[in-house]
Amino acid sequence: MKTPIAIAALLALTSGPALAQTVRMGTEGAYPPYNFLNDAGEVDGFERDVGDALCERAGLTCEWVTNDWDSIIPNLVSGNYDTIIAGMSITPERDEVIDFTQEYFPPDPSAYLAASDSADLTGGVIAAQVGTIQAGHVAASGATLVEFATPDETIAAVRNGEADAVLADKAFLEPFAAEDDGLMLVGEDVAIGGGIGMGLRESDTELRAKFDAAITAMKADGSLNALIEKWFEGRTGPY
Repeated sequence: MKTPIAIAALLALTSGPALAQTVRMGTEGAYPPYNFLNDAGEVDGFERDVGDALCERAGLTCEWVTNDWDSIIPNLVSGNYDTIIAGMSITPERDEVIDFTQEYFPPDPSAYLAASDSADLTGGVIAAQVGTIQAGHVAASGATLVEFATPDETIAAVRNGEADAVLADKAFLEPFAAEDDGLMLVGEDVAIGGGIGMGLRESDTELRAKFDAAITAMKADGSLNALIEKWFEGRTGPY
C-alpha cells in the first residue's frame, strides 16, 4: 500500500512539463521571412520564433508540421495539426470555416513584382499563389489571373515571361527586388486583407484563449515587436 508521502512523490514525478499539451503547429515552410525551411530542413523564420515563444508562455509543447498551402485549411479541419501559423490573413471568408486568434502581425500591403516598370497590371497576366487574398484581388481586377501552388512558382512565372507580374505580400517580394536586378516592385501598394492570425478549429476555444493571452503578453512586453524588427528589415513593430 502506498503511503501519502509516496503518492505525493509519484504525483510530483508525473506532473509538470512532462504533461504539457503537445500542439502541432501547421505551416507552409515556403514563404520567407514568415516561414521557410532552413539548410537543416527545419522550420525557421518569424513564425517559428513567434510560435515557439507563444507555446512557451502558454505552457504548451510545440511540434512543427509543414503542409502545402492549397490544402492547409482542410487539413487543419480534419485534424492533421492543431493550428495554422503561416502568414494567413484574417478574412471573413476564412473565418466562416475556421477560427482565428487576434493578429500577431499587422495588415501587410500587397505589391506587384515585375521584370519591367511598364508591366500591364490592369489588363495583363498576373500571377498569384492559389487560395490567397492576392489571387482573389487579381480575379476581381480585370487582369488575367494565373495561379500557382507555391510562392516560388509565381516568381518563376515572371522570370520566364509566363506572367507580366506577381501580386503577393510586399514583405515576401522585397528581397527578390533587392537581390535580382531583373526584377522590381512596380505600381502602387494594394491594401487587402486584415492582420495575420493563428488559425484554429472552431471547437478549440480553450486553445485559442491560451494563444490569445500569450499574444497579448508578447505585445505588452515588446517581445513581439522585437521579433518583427528582427525578421522584417526596416520595419518598426506596431504593438
